[in-house]
Amino acid sequence: MTRNRLALLVGLAFALYVGPMYAADKPNFVLITCEDISPHLGCYGDPDAITPHLDRLAAQGVRFTRAFTHAPVCAPSRSGIITGMYPTTLGTHHMRSKLVKTPPLFTDYLRKVGYRVIWPASGSIGKTDFNFDVPKDWVDLRVDWTVKPEVLRPPFFAIYNITVTHESQVRAPRYQYVRNTARLTPEQRHNPNKVQIPPYYPDTWAVRDCIAVYHDNITAMDYIVGDILKLLDEKGLSQNTIVIFYSDHGAGLPRAKRWPYDSGLRVPLIIRWPGVIPAGSVRDDLVALLDLAPTILSLAGSEIPPHMQGRVFLGPKTQPPPEFLFAARDRMDEAYDRIRSVRDRRYRYIRNFHPELPYMQYINYMDEMPIMRDWRRLAFEGRLNATQKLFMTRTKPQEELYDLSNDPYEIKNLAQSPEHQEILQRMRTVLERWIRETKDLGEIPERELIRRGIVHDVLSQEYEARRRLHPPTPPVPPEE
Repeated sequence: MTRNRLALLVGLAFALYVGPMYAADKPNFVLITCEDISPHLGCYGDPDAITPHLDRLAAQGVRFTRAFTHAPVCAPSRSGIITGMYPTTLGTHHMRSKLVKTPPLFTDYLRKVGYRVIWPASGSIGKTDFNFDVPKDWVDLRVDWTVKPEVLRPPFFAIYNITVTHESQVRAPRYQYVRNTARLTPEQRHNPNKVQIPPYYPDTWAVRDCIAVYHDNITAMDYIVGDILKLLDEKGLSQNTIVIFYSDHGAGLPRAKRWPYDSGLRVPLIIRWPGVIPAGSVRDDLVALLDLAPTILSLAGSEIPPHMQGRVFLGPKTQPPPEFLFAARDRMDEAYDRIRSVRDRRYRYIRNFHPELPYMQYINYMDEMPIMRDWRRLAFEGRLNATQKLFMTRTKPQEELYDLSNDPYEIKNLAQSPEHQEILQRMRTVLERWIRETKDLGEIPERELIRRGIVHDVLSQEYEARRRLHPPTPPVPPEE
């Protein structure tokens, strides 16, 4: 029996098990999100992780081992999560760009079937960094429900965003680090000399210190998760509340965040629903954060809008697992590029549409990270080994192919390997088909999108006409 068929049978068994419940009370939803972490948790086997609350959550629900986002940076990733659509289809694919007016959000459909949508008003715990503006009345309450839990009247959907793990907090001043990690015991603080570092980083104190702080921040985040779970228990809400924990994208470290490798795209995803999802379950089918919107709507008893591009992966309407997942990287702040990626269960294929550009273009915000400073300095001094130099080349290959089973850090590019040409061609064809079928706007220069006023309603009849623009040209920065 293939793994895909096994995953489908598990989903169908789940559907038969929970089917009768849908005549009773609708489940509540609590989304606990964090920022900028890969699956560096104890329940995922990370040796440096100290995450008892999330480990317990995984033991009470299901842990997904192959969960990925569609964009390795925050705003494009969030735009896909809240809409169930690829940013490259919406026009939200460039980081720090607001070319579109508010598209349909999955919370709109939840409200139509009777859900109370609660989204904290705070700019951190209730972040709405979607690459588009939301209307004032888009949710029912903008309040910190952990402070006013009385607003949690079923059926409700509530979200809480934890920012202590953000990239900026890895390099934060000492006083901020002390504040962030105030609850950690001395034993929970990571020794920089003992943390594991990826082989593509130079082994310096700055690199080790950043990674130690990264892990400390994850432990601090775990404390907050514990607070939220305790609140749900105390208010008697845990039993019929689906808790979903995930990160918006991979680790907030160089060559992870902003890059369509596993280090930037693979995320932790844990879901608990007591009495429904078998405790301690593990799923290894491919799951995308794009799937959250249709899955939540399905479990809430809502129809799934046809424009959504994700799939339902839980409940009575579970759909077959995909064979491939896709991701995109476009402009990152001031640095232009266009990269597309496709992954199956074993291989990742990457297409660099601008191989003439280096991997590590200078990005002011990214280059504040001490890791970047050491990496660039040692590259200039000629003191990097062959693996560490890979990401500091002046150009990059047009195609990349990695065998994740044998090369989890994605270091050995197999695109020129004679033994892998059939796999390369298959994944190249799959990616090209996805670009066509999803109407990828990345081929259109951002300057042209701005000139033509691409502020579209994704459901309008004009959308297809806007796609018929002139042949693609290399992207250029927009005029001031």
